[in-house]
Amino acid sequence: MEETIGVTETAPIPKQRGEQLLDHAVRYAEERHWDVFAGTWLESADGREVCSCGAQDCPAPGAHPTVKDWAALATGSAVQVRRIWAKRPEASILLPTGRTFDALDVPDSAGFLALARLERMERTLGPVALTPDHRMLFFVLPGAGAKVPDLVRKLGWSPASIDLTARGEGEYVAAPPTRFGGRGAVQWARRPTPANRWLPDTEELIAALAYACGREAAADRDRRGA
Repeated sequence: MEETIGVTETAPIPKQRGEQLLDHAVRYAEERHWDVFAGTWLESADGREVCSCGAQDCPAPGAHPTVKDWAALATGSAVQVRRIWAKRPEASILLPTGRTFDALDVPDSAGFLALARLERMERTLGPVALTPDHRMLFFVLPGAGAKVPDLVRKLGWSPASIDLTARGEGEYVAAPPTRFGGRGAVQWARRPTPANRWLPDTEELIAALAYACGREAAADRDRRGA
């Protein structure tokens, strides 16, 4: 069974050192054949870390694209990746979705519940990322964005009622060990390994994820109504 970060485990937050970022970016390109591109970075200002974009209210400080046409910058060449991070070693690592993978995006509370259930069922799982803003990203084969709404409806839920979305073509995710300002770093809840090189299809995970998200949504409504 793959190593999974537990719900109550306090995982160490990696420092965003240039060498570490470059090494991770190269491995994503070389070992996983994922396209990567460099995003914004964190800068020190008045004793705190701010996004290089300069926006005081940046929603993802240090972890978003630097240009509108970011998709054209994504590359799967390890040689190019080394050149990019040699010029900007502190840049965040961003991965475009809709190419070699999509990502099913759920609240981390629901994600841990679904992950435990899927592992008990011995379902095929790909990498799973955990973000500092309490989201979990389940990597699946491309095409999830078009499938998820209908699949959720067939399971008896309204897509708008449960917090389950898919990141596909035209979107991206931040990869470990990218940091979101002072919130912490993106981590792997389930690391990329040779064993999970082949990604599952959305249909293989959607029932467990929708159930967990529906349960969390109902609990949240109950808390607000109390």
